[in-house]
Amino acid sequence: MNILILGGGGREHALAWAIRQNPKCDRLIVAPGNAGIAGIARCAELAITDGAAVVGFCEENAIDLVVIGPEAPLAAGVADALRAAGILAFGPSAAAAQLEASKSFTKEICDACGAPTAAWARFTDAAAARDHIARVGAPIVVKADGLAAGKGVTVAMTEAEAVAAVDAAFGGAFGEAGAEVVIEEFMAGEEASFFVLVDGTNCLPIGTAQDHKRVGEGDSGPNTGGMGAYSPAPVLTAAIQAQVMAEIVEPTVAEMARRGTPFQGVLYAGLMIADGRARLVEYNARFGDPEAQVLMMRLGAQALDLIQACAEGRLDSVTANWAEDHALTVVLAANGYPGDYEKGTAIRLPELTESSSRMIFHAGTALRDGQLVATGGRVLNATGRGATLAEARDAAYALAEAVDWPGGFYRRDIGWRAL
Repeated sequence: MNILILGGGGREHALAWAIRQNPKCDRLIVAPGNAGIAGIARCAELAITDGAAVVGFCEENAIDLVVIGPEAPLAAGVADALRAAGILAFGPSAAAAQLEASKSFTKEICDACGAPTAAWARFTDAAAARDHIARVGAPIVVKADGLAAGKGVTVAMTEAEAVAAVDAAFGGAFGEAGAEVVIEEFMAGEEASFFVLVDGTNCLPIGTAQDHKRVGEGDSGPNTGGMGAYSPAPVLTAAIQAQVMAEIVEPTVAEMARRGTPFQGVLYAGLMIADGRARLVEYNARFGDPEAQVLMMRLGAQALDLIQACAEGRLDSVTANWAEDHALTVVLAANGYPGDYEKGTAIRLPELTESSSRMIFHAGTALRDGQLVATGGRVLNATGRGATLAEARDAAYALAEAVDWPGGFYRRDIGWRAL
């Protein structure tokens, strides 16, 4: 098969790494890719949110399957354009991707199918939102309704924080994504991520993970796109997974199909777990980043078989096979992230043999005059796999510590909840 992956971050490097191992993969192209991906696939310049451009590229390059990594092409309808052209695509339609692209849409779906989630209200002007905060009090959660690249959510412990978040959203801090705001009840508990492949009808759970969103040790400081993750997440017991499938995922999938907008792709359920039960925090319509790194490390070559079965509508004919192992990834970020950070700083990677048990996935890198440089906020993912979580952690941190990059930093306590 000739395969095209859209995206250029750590998630896409992990997907490319797993897919490349499958003998079915003849030619692999990643657009735009990054310096790490260039070592295992051809990187191509392509406007990945332009459906017509993606279709044209696929026709020119005899692409058999397109794997859509980030949320922006999904929201832009790239999967719709591909399917209309008869090209196999992994990722939901623009209508189904609203489960990620609109917080209020997801809340309406939950209300319609009875999925447990936080109480909520939607606002289109700041004054009404401020009144609601004064009436309900803190702690409270303020979310920009649209796609804000992981930065539109404020867990406000005081009313002043909540009001500031509302003012920021309506003041244009998140562009169009903040034109509407969803304010939710604060949910206490432990957060975890659950990943389910959906082919429109059938659902196949493919793993659990736990992300570390805050920038500092002990989950302190501002929220980020994610500073590390591990899989599996012990808090997501078999009983809780069964509850999530029965009360949250399957009712959502049925409601989407009932509306004539069936979901096809990976449904990533962010969950809050307390007293042995889960409630939905949010859905994403694609693999998480950095959760994909630990999932792909554990799934390996079978990831392509599962993705293909999902795209072809035959998930009922496959199973995900898990080893009794663990994976952990540590994000190396540019100094200053998630605020202002310097780009273009030089990185020297260790001369280590990469293997199925340790990998450095690139997220924001480029080669300039033969020198590896940082081009983003989250730059590298040092990822280890082991028979125990402690072994996986030790392998990941050995990689992180061997990276020579004065312009970067990383958390030193990834996995602390489980360990």
